[in-house]
Parts: sequence; C-alpha cells; structure tokens
Amino acid sequence: MRPSSRRSLSTCRTALLPALIALAVALPACSRTDATPDTQASGHPAASGAALSSTVVPENWPQPAWPFAEDAELERKIADLMATMTLEEKVGQIIQGDIADITPDDVRKYRLGSILAGGNSDPGGRYDAPPEDWLALADAFWEASMDTSGGGKPIPIIWGIDAMHGQSNVVGATLFPHNVGLGATRNVELIREIARITAIETRVTGMEWTFAPTVAVPRDDRWGRGYEGYSENPELVAHFAGAFVEGLQGRPGDDDFLGETRVMSSVKHFVGDGGTTGGKDQGDTQVTEADLRDIHNAGYPPAIAAGAQGVMASFNSFNGEKLHGHKGLLTDVLKDRMNFGGFIVGDWNGHGQLPGCTNTDCAATFNAGLDMAMAPDSWRGLYESTLAHVRAGTIPMERLDDAVRRILRVKFRMGLFDAPRPSERALGGRFELLGAPEHRAVARQAVRESLVLLKNQDGILPLAPNQRVLVAGDGANDMGKQSGGWTLNWQGTGTKREDYPNADTIWEALQAQVQAAGGSAEYAVDGSYSEKPDVAIVVFGEDPYAEFLGDLPNLLYKPGDDTDLELIRRLKADGIPVVSVFISGRPLWMNREINASDAFVAAWLPGSEGGGVADVLLRDASGAVQHDFKGTLSFSWPRRADQYDNNVGQPGYDPLFPFGHGLTYADDGNLERLPEDPGISADAGQDGTLFERGVPGPGIRLVVTGGDGRGADVLHPRVSSPDGHLALSAIDYQTQEGARLLTWSGEATAELITASPIDLGQDAEAGAMLVATLRVDALPQDGRAALLVGCGEDCSGELQVGEWLAGLPRGEWTTAGVPLACLRDAGADLARLDRPFVVRAGAGLELGLAEVAVGTEADHRLDCAAQ
Repeated sequence: MRPSSRRSLSTCRTALLPALIALAVALPACSRTDATPDTQASGHPAASGAALSSTVVPENWPQPAWPFAEDAELERKIADLMATMTLEEKVGQIIQGDIADITPDDVRKYRLGSILAGGNSDPGGRYDAPPEDWLALADAFWEASMDTSGGGKPIPIIWGIDAMHGQSNVVGATLFPHNVGLGATRNVELIREIARITAIETRVTGMEWTFAPTVAVPRDDRWGRGYEGYSENPELVAHFAGAFVEGLQGRPGDDDFLGETRVMSSVKHFVGDGGTTGGKDQGDTQVTEADLRDIHNAGYPPAIAAGAQGVMASFNSFNGEKLHGHKGLLTDVLKDRMNFGGFIVGDWNGHGQLPGCTNTDCAATFNAGLDMAMAPDSWRGLYESTLAHVRAGTIPMERLDDAVRRILRVKFRMGLFDAPRPSERALGGRFELLGAPEHRAVARQAVRESLVLLKNQDGILPLAPNQRVLVAGDGANDMGKQSGGWTLNWQGTGTKREDYPNADTIWEALQAQVQAAGGSAEYAVDGSYSEKPDVAIVVFGEDPYAEFLGDLPNLLYKPGDDTDLELIRRLKADGIPVVSVFISGRPLWMNREINASDAFVAAWLPGSEGGGVADVLLRDASGAVQHDFKGTLSFSWPRRADQYDNNVGQPGYDPLFPFGHGLTYADDGNLERLPEDPGISADAGQDGTLFERGVPGPGIRLVVTGGDGRGADVLHPRVSSPDGHLALSAIDYQTQEGARLLTWSGEATAELITASPIDLGQDAEAGAMLVATLRVDALPQDGRAALLVGCGEDCSGELQVGEWLAGLPRGEWTTAGVPLACLRDAGADLARLDRPFVVRAGAGLELGLAEVAVGTEADHRLDCAAQ
C-alpha cells in the first residue's frame, strides 16, 4: 500500500481530535481576580529600552481564566512579609543560581529565592550521584534559606529542576518516553498520570519545581529540541498542555493542589521556540503575530487555565526582539491579556543576550516583565547590579515589588512557609518510589501506545516468540540511546548500564519474553550469529542529544555512515526477515532503511521500559496478540531529506506519511518500494563547521589523548585523558555550555577525528583557513604548542604555534585562523583528512574552544612564513 493511500485511515482515526481539542482551546474570557493593584497594568512600568510593545496587539490574544479567586488572607500574608523585607532580601528573591556555582552559605548570605540544578549540575559534580545526595543537598539549601541567625527573614527557597521525562536527573528514576513519543499516544489521561508520577519522584529527592511541560510547536524537524514537543499540530499541543500541568500540580480547588505530592510547573518556552528560521535553537521566529498567537502560543491558554504557577521565557527572538526583553509579550500579552498570575522565570543566562546587557547586568529584562532571572553562574554579579539599578531607579520599586509578590504568592500557595525540611516532608526520602513497579507499569504503557508502525510487509508482525530471534544494532542494549537527552545529564551522553537500575533495555525485554515462551534469543551489535535465526530485530537510531547540539542541516540520517543500512541489507541477503526498530527524536528520511526492512517501527525515545517494545512486537506464549499498535504520527514523516518544514494544514502539504498515520495489525501493512533519492546531496547544508558550540559536528569525534598515547572520547562535558594530563570541562560562550575549556597538566593532545576522510584541498586553493573561536587563558610552561592535521598513517602537517598563541589576547574570546595552505606545505594531504584539527601541548596551556570551521575571515591570522 502506498503511504499516500493511508490518508483515509489517518483521517478516520483522528476525526474526533479537533472536537476534543476545542475543549482545551475555547476557554472562557474573564480577568483574574486575585490580582492586587500593583499587578495590574499600572504595576508594569515601561521598560527603559524594552522591546517594542507596539509590535503586538494584546486584545487579539486569547484571554483564559486564571482559576484563583481573590484571597484576602493570602494577600495579607504577602503584604505583611514584604513590609519587613529589606531591599537586599527583595532582590535576592528574584535571582536564581545553579547548584554547581552556589553553596548553602551563599544562600544564607544573599537570601536568594531560588536555586536550580542544570542538566549537568549534580551533587558533588557527579552525574550518577545517589538519590540520598540530592535530598541531603535539598535539606542544606532549605536550612540556609530559613536560617535567621544573621538577621535575615526565613523565606523558604524553591528548587527547580528539568524533570523532563520523569525525574530524569536521578539514578533509578522512572524514565518516560519523551514528548515526541507521548504525542503519538493521543492519550490525554495517560499524560496526566505521567505528570503525577513525575511529581512524586521529584518530591522524593527534595525538589518542589520542574521546568515542564514544554509546549513548543516544532515546525522544522531539523531543530534539535523538537523531541521536547508533542506535535507540529498546535491543537494537539493544546490538548495535552493543561492535562500535564494538572498532573504535576493537581487541580485548582482540590485538596492536594500544590500539596506535598505535587510540584510547581513552569510552562516553556514563551513563546515561539519551535518556529525559528532554519530550525536553529535560540534563533529568530520570523512569523506574523497571528501565527505566533495561533500556532506557537497554543499550549499556554490551557496551561494558564489549569493554574500553572510558572512560565519560562524563551531564548528565541520574535522578529528580531529577544523574548527575555520583550515587554509586549511578557507583560502586555502574557500577564495582562492572558491573565497569567504566576511568575515568569528566565532561561539559562537568557537575559545576557539582550542588547546592552551582560549575564551579570540587565535591568531591561526585569523591566520587560521577567520576575526571576536564571543566573546559574552569574547570580552574584546580577544580584549586585540589580540592587544598584533599583537604588538608582532604573528598575522601579513597583516593578521589583510586583516580581517579589508573584514569587511569594506561589511559595505561600504551595505551603512552603509551613513545610519542614525536604527530607521530613511526606515523600522526602522514600527512595523506593523511584522506579516503583507501579510507576514503571505506566511508563511501559506509554511506550506501547507511542510506537508507530510504518510498514508490516506480509504481516510479519507480531512475531511468534517461540522461534530463534536475533537482536542486533547499537540501540538494542543501550539505555542511554534508548532514553535520549536530558537523562542523567544534559545531553544524555556518557552514561553506563549500571546507571539505570530500574530499567530494561529493548534487548533485555525481548530476551526475557522469547526465552519464557520457549524460543531462543541471541544478541550481537553487528548482526553476527552462531546459528541462522528465524527473524532479526534490528534496533538503531540517533545518538543522544539535547538543545542546539542536536540541530541538523537536513533530515538525512547519519550522512556518510551507512552502517545500519548495511547491517539490515546483510541480514536480508542471508535470507533473514528483518524488523527494524528506529530510535529517534524526530522523523528523518529513512526510505532506504524502510525498503530494506520487512517491518519498520518508529519507537522515538522510549525511556526506561524496553518491555513496552517487546509487548507489541511479540505474541504471547499461546500465540495471541499481546498489544496492538496504537500510536499515530504527531509529526509528518518526510518524503525527501529537505522536507523538514512540511506541516499538516500548510499549503502544498505532501509528506511520505501524513500526520495521524499509523498502522495496526488489522491493516494492510504492505508498502511499495520507496524512492531512494533523498532529493539533496549528502553534504547539503554543511557549512564547513567541524566543531560548534562546544561539540563536534556530525560524524566527528573529540578525543583527549594523554602522553602515554591512551585516549578518551569526549561523551560528557567533564572528561580527562586516561593519564590525567588533559582535562576538559564545559564553559559558557554566547549560550549555555557553548564552549569547552581544555587544561593541560602534562604532555597531551586534543583532536577532532572524522568517521570518514574529508577533502579540504579546494578550500586551500581558494585561500581558506581553519578558523577557531578560542580564548587563551594561560600559556604552556615551556612555551611550545603545535597545531596539526592528520591524513592517515604517516601523513600529517604540523605547525609550531606557541609564539603565535602568546601574541593573542589573554582571557578574551577571539577568532584565530591558520591557512590550510600552511598545513599543506607542512606535508598534509588535504584531500583525505581524518584529523582536521589537533592541538598538542604540555603543562600549563589553558584554552577555551567554542568553534572550529573552514573560513576566510579571522581576527588573527597565522603568518606561515614566520613558522
């Protein structure tokens, strides 16, 4: 059956969706009623240099109901407390620091209102820190905030964390499918239950606040953060948004609303993060106001109506204006028109991206309507500058009081002033709830319902379990790959199997069910086997990634690397039927792999429960179907590799598999052979970038190698060479962890290594250079450093650059270019480079590195003749 002929089925299965979604979108129009005078329009002074409020018309935006009646007693408590607070204490409430750069003693001194744990911030700097350490740290910060020995007011701190798909920062927690998979379930009650469980497991470890849900409407599948969105369809996003908020917080008016088994929600990222031009993270959303309102804002009205206490401002711009400084959207639209009565929190140093601002100084963001600045490593400087701005009147006192009042209102509403330390609360320390069987059962159901069947030639699925089954592919027994980004660390990389004690890989689950039914199961990544199997299940897909590091130039799957395709074809050539299970955070052009497979399943990023995959692929021991496929596409599947922004409802809509498509076992799963021309060349969209924002480009590895010749792949932003001579850590440059700091304590090498040779010969002829964005913090003790490129065994070109580095600005970011012709003249065959950028040095060199690319412009150019 041709993919296009499935449209009638897709339409049939989703016919009721618009009617259901209408309930979430058509919200009653009324004003919030718990606002005090200084939270009305008069309490939002015009920002000095703020965004152009005239670019939006608040009256045209939805006006959801804020579900809280006026509470005179609550407002009296807030007023009484604020009347006793010093200016310093008020400013402290609007600053949030990260646990990697703040201590309980800092909170005790500066009286900060909030802390966060960023994706790579953990107790003791250990990504695999045990749950007990998280809870102990929560106690320590709480105690510091309540300590009055220095004369400060006892105002409980609130701890925010990215519990993105479960309490995914903590070893042992239940890991649910990412939102891209949950969108395929179409099951709103399941979404609500997932959020409820996430709240429970978050409270176990001492936090009261999660930065969720993400209600972005991703419109370009190249965006590396697309898997955090439920769908390209704004109606489906709206359908889920309020339910997830209610699952986290409870329903307003219920006895357990924001109680000890619930957490605060902050809906993100307001607004337009899924619509940036080119699918670039933190980019510019160049759309009409109507599209911003009707598409990208769709999730916020239901979330506000559900009582979301927080909204996170977005990194992106709207037609050139950064959201962190956009008064028209933050204040005039979100707070005034849309009746949002909670507080707006910033994203990681997002305020520092505003014109005229730095990470440590930004009055404009508060004047625009931000209530709490996320200043992870810049909090101390921002505190001091903000204090000075209020004293000088640059930030009006009424704007500060409005922000503090909003934050305190949430803390009182959550009962934090009367709550004991986190370990003494209802769920504190109940570590048996992390990955509890009943929680994992819900996650397993979510996996089953999120799987989308795209091909089932001759009804090969479901498989009889009592046969000889080969399981292959690098995704079959890899919990990190199965779980994706935002899992134990920001990018989800560098973890190991023992980090997931309450989880089953897909291989483990298949093996258990096959053996229980009397069959035999064998596992080999490369598909080798001791005895010819009756069927092979190949599990493969994208490696973990998170925001901006996962951005793609097109929808080609691993361009230049056909390892997975060759594995499938090799098994087929042996006469073995192949079922492909594709792990990914987005739909990609997979025509060749689909053609080569007998069945093809989009499994998205399933999380901890590989059993959910086995439940659907395998019959039970009696031969009956255990579970049918239920998942339907929430993102359109591309017909070509350049069809990355072809969304349902748009003119010219023509995907391979449309929104809502998904086979069941009752359907004819046969598929005619698909065209294998991707429509673009394998290097389309590549711009000569080898290293960007602190990570290698596609098909490139960063390796740190010690003086003994042993190397370590950089899979995590804190890595050292095996002999300890070269340490790498993440630092900020332009964006969160946008660069790497390399510190040499002995002879060592940092090198970019490509999966296949690249040809820069023509670039050299055109006068191009290797251009690095770098910062020289310290020079090697002996003054020697080398830059080289490699081109296979016994082929390289090396330049001594120690004196040149000494002439670059110290401690400042700059661009430095080395002509490719210099490296060619030094002996490199530029037509077959497999190590296109290598730095070798000894003890003392400290080098920040943000980007390496082939280019023609640089602030500083190496003079070849001087070498």
